[in-house]
Amino acid sequence: MNGAHDMGGQMGFGPIEEEPDEPWFHAEWEKRAFGITLAMGPTGAWNVDMGRQARESLPPAEYLSSSYYEIWAKGLEKLVLQTGFVSDDELQAGRSLTPGTPIKRSLKPEEVLRTLTVGAPSDRPATMPARFAVGDLVVTRNMHPRGHTRLPRYARAKHGVIDRVHGAHVFPDSNAQGHGEAPQWLYTVRFTGSELWGQDADPNVTTSIDAWESYLEPR
Repeated sequence: MNGAHDMGGQMGFGPIEEEPDEPWFHAEWEKRAFGITLAMGPTGAWNVDMGRQARESLPPAEYLSSSYYEIWAKGLEKLVLQTGFVSDDELQAGRSLTPGTPIKRSLKPEEVLRTLTVGAPSDRPATMPARFAVGDLVVTRNMHPRGHTRLPRYARAKHGVIDRVHGAHVFPDSNAQGHGEAPQWLYTVRFTGSELWGQDADPNVTTSIDAWESYLEPR
């Protein structure tokens, strides 16, 4: 979707400020927001792409005025409401008002380290040959889907070259809508700075993105 999260190339938001020795969390509540979000994944009520879509679909003014972990917490609120784990009244009260909804499974303490280390691999067996190979010239589609996509606005309708072929991976656009994993070949595509940012760009700059096969056309 073309939401406030898709900020690549936009002006007026100031420089990215680096924080030397930045801590993992700046407040205790951030740890809790991260922990609760992590713990809800194994319930199977939604997938990682649904989680991204929930955060991306926040109203622009709310998204841009929220900190990183505030966005995580607000996205989680949307998901637990959508799946019926909590009601609006319970969310406002901050406690259960009715018996809880059963879940498929829970994340046990002894599983946390492995979950953080391994994550949830997205590679899948390929069902057909790759359409592109390293060195192929491609152009990205000019697309504006209503749901989640991993093709950023700044890289749409742009000419690039295939740098790497990663095998087949879960297609996030489909997965976020609950339409299945629909695995596709995944590629790293490299673009020149001038192709993405115009003739005023540094001629030595290149930018690479990972793009699923349906994002690409040959040229």
